[in-house]
Amino acid sequence: MRQAGTNLPKVGRYNRAVVLDQIQLTDGISRVEIAQRTGLTPQTVSGIVRRLLGEGIVREDGASRVASGGKPRTTLRINADAGCAVGLVLDPVELTCAVVDLLGRPLVVIRRPTPPGTDPSHVVSAMAELVADVLDEAKVPREKVLGLGLATPGPIDQELGMIVAPPQLAHWTRVPLQSMLSEVTRLPVTLDNDATAAAIGERWSGVGKGVANFAYFYLGTGIGGGLILNHQVYRGGSFNAGEFGHSSVLPDGPECYCGNRGCLEGLVNPSAIVSETHRRLAAGTGGDSALSHMFDRDPASVDHAAIRFAAGAGDPVATAVIDEAAGHVASLAVSIANFIDVDLIILGGNGIHHVESRYVGIVAEALAGRPLARHIRTVQVAASPLGADAAVVGSAALVLHATYSPQLSSLLSD
Repeated sequence: MRQAGTNLPKVGRYNRAVVLDQIQLTDGISRVEIAQRTGLTPQTVSGIVRRLLGEGIVREDGASRVASGGKPRTTLRINADAGCAVGLVLDPVELTCAVVDLLGRPLVVIRRPTPPGTDPSHVVSAMAELVADVLDEAKVPREKVLGLGLATPGPIDQELGMIVAPPQLAHWTRVPLQSMLSEVTRLPVTLDNDATAAAIGERWSGVGKGVANFAYFYLGTGIGGGLILNHQVYRGGSFNAGEFGHSSVLPDGPECYCGNRGCLEGLVNPSAIVSETHRRLAAGTGGDSALSHMFDRDPASVDHAAIRFAAGAGDPVATAVIDEAAGHVASLAVSIANFIDVDLIILGGNGIHHVESRYVGIVAEALAGRPLARHIRTVQVAASPLGADAAVVGSAALVLHATYSPQLSSLLSD
């Protein structure tokens, strides 16, 4: 299903975004094809393209394709160098910042530890310094920066630009982070949940590009999710939809800080995976696992990264633990396929680095055999090509998406 424009004069801005969206989603498209895909008249498309060319956002790449039985058609593409956006991810452990071009391609990415302590002002100062350093390294003039996208753990109050009470950031209660960061960076700041931001990044420049309906699983320090439905970001009534990590997948599982039992996050986050691996190794069930020798020498050396590397190499203990975690993700993926009927499920985040194929394989097997609609079609599964950069590219894509993508809410506000 394609997004359609409208020829009503009062929605000119929306039509402009629809045209730009088609150019961004394709690797070259003609004016005639845009009109065919959107339902806009050729005259409307030509007028919009003329203005986009004048603004420098779109370029004619000089190549022409001969239409069947007709005259050559000039190919239109996004001018990637016309502007850029800054993305910033606040994780309880790490700050990540990037500059991306208009195609969502990262020019510079820098990571630094999140300052210790609980004072938001110290963290904001570190964020501002990181933004300045990234822009300096990318040699990007401020006038080319469209804005700063900030991705944080939820829940958030998007209307007020506040982080409400992130469970892994103690004492961060209703922190007005959006205005604080805008004040010190002197950039307009767009705030969103980290997993939603990653989903937007996938929609802009990842495997979700052009997919009408998909769910994104963000597996990092915590577990989150993002939803793109009918090409639109779905945020829900409080703008906090997609809390996949707090769906109960094991009714008799451990109690979660959110109040539920057996939440996905409590079973598959890095700490849970390390704890389960240590339990098995301490019980002497490691066999000829390389992790057994590491554990005997120094249990702390068997951390999440070591377990992922070992699983990627086929270590029996590591693969058993990772496969069990992937099985929990698969159970929730089946529920999402039944609830929402998405076309694609994307798995991303640094929590599955080096073990993407194991997660994808187990989730794909579940989706092939368990959803009710499996005899009609199979929901596809893919690992994020953005990898560990998914959230930071997504945070920058928050700015690009808000600036250039067609938003149905803009029609309602008119």
